[in-house]
Amino acid sequence: MLADLKLAIRLQEIDNLLVNLQREIAALPVHISVIEKKLVSHERKLEADRAALTANQKERKQSEGDIQVWEQKISKLKGQMVEAKTNEQYRAFQSEIEFCQKEIRKLEDRILDLMSESEPLDRNVKAAEAALRTEKLQVETEKNSARDRTAADRKAAAELQQERAAMVPQMTPAALQKYERARKSRKGVGVAEVVDGRCTACNMLLRLQYFQDLKKDDQLLSCESCQRLLYYNPPIAAEDLTGEPAPAVQQ
Repeated sequence: MLADLKLAIRLQEIDNLLVNLQREIAALPVHISVIEKKLVSHERKLEADRAALTANQKERKQSEGDIQVWEQKISKLKGQMVEAKTNEQYRAFQSEIEFCQKEIRKLEDRILDLMSESEPLDRNVKAAEAALRTEKLQVETEKNSARDRTAADRKAAAELQQERAAMVPQMTPAALQKYERARKSRKGVGVAEVVDGRCTACNMLLRLQYFQDLKKDDQLLSCESCQRLLYYNPPIAAEDLTGEPAPAVQQ
């Protein structure tokens, strides 16, 4: 195979690897941002559950205090009722006591509702706190892993760039220009293999004579359709693999 073609094929391999590395390097911060946002949303949900539980407990305490106030009022009214001079005054005290008792029952019912609501809230808060602790550890582990992977990718990319920079001067200017022109105009692919007489990049069938010229491997040829540099790997015979002639096929 021509030296320029070998170098072009290796350049293509390097450029493909660099694209993949750069894509991964760019994707890692996005991945970290996604999991961090998810963590923040879970923290906010936990804060909302805690706030709801706190509000529940505060209202229960307030209701219990209000019951005490109403009970004290009833006690006072009962003392006053004993001193009533007329039936009308007595009934007025009795009516006010009944009103206080109704308010107490309302508050007691509300306290029961709040207790029913607080149980799942309390369970949710405890479960969310445990899950959040685990998630924070996982996020930190993923962040550390992403930092390590980014560092490894950047190191690998730097090594590939060095190899590429060393290879470029070894190519003839014309070959390098053809490769770079095709790579930049054909979505990063400047070299294509020919299989069964077709360019594997654009699937165009080569002219018979052009295919024969490619097989000679004595000049650098480009696909007449997509302009990518072409190379051909002849099929490997059985004797080439074993070092011995292929066995004769029995008739």
